[in-house]
Amino acid sequence: MFLAASSGGYGAGFWIIYIVIIVVFMWLVIIRPQNKQKKKEAELMSRMEVGDSVLTSSGFYGTIIDITDDTVIVEFGSNKNCRIPMQKQAIVQIEKPSQE
Repeated sequence: MFLAASSGGYGAGFWIIYIVIIVVFMWLVIIRPQNKQKKKEAELMSRMEVGDSVLTSSGFYGTIIDITDDTVIVEFGSNKNCRIPMQKQAIVQIEKPSQE
């Protein structure tokens, strides 16, 4: 009787529905967008090819020279001596060369 009075008169069914609503809200606001972002990043990594122009997370534009499992070698500018290996996750945007 004390427990029912302290809960404000709401039954167990109300609290179960309340918890379900909170879980659904968390899924819609946090988990679903995060899964979409992971899927988008995986698709971006799978499209990566040698010769693509890329934008890195640090804001540099370059061209992919070589790709391994988790790293890429990117050439920056027209200087052939400026080739830097970096992780694939550092690539945030890919631009395919035009087919002219």
